[in-house]
Amino acid sequence: MAESKMMSKIGTWAFIIGIIIALIVGLYQAYTIEGKSYSTGFFGTDTGGIIAWVLAAIGAIIGILAALGKGTITKNETPGFLLAGIAIVVMGGVFVGWNNLITPWIGSLLSGISMALSIFVAPAVGILAIKAVWDMGKDK
Repeated sequence: MAESKMMSKIGTWAFIIGIIIALIVGLYQAYTIEGKSYSTGFFGTDTGGIIAWVLAAIGAIIGILAALGKGTITKNETPGFLLAGIAIVVMGGVFVGWNNLITPWIGSLLSGISMALSIFVAPAVGILAIKAVWDMGKDK
């Protein structure tokens, strides 16, 4: 029981930390791509690549904990999380080129924040989607 509570706390803190990092990095990404014709910005640098890996790793930890039933995402919440996560990942792909379409700043903000959030959420969505398919396919 105590181990499950500790894992749940780890999942909660990982999610909060990941969201905060994604928002801060997304804002900085928006700053670095503002007015440029390309959208790599901060994530195109070595430091940005490392931070993208950190965001993806935190997302993977959240997904693994949820798949094991020890995280903050319960079995009943999984379909809703998958739907919301897919929406965030799609949003990241859609807004990636909007930095020059809606100026000043709005397109860059949409692009930067959605890209950082999608990097964070995609591993958790992928892991939980595999778990959902596995659960549907196994014998009962």
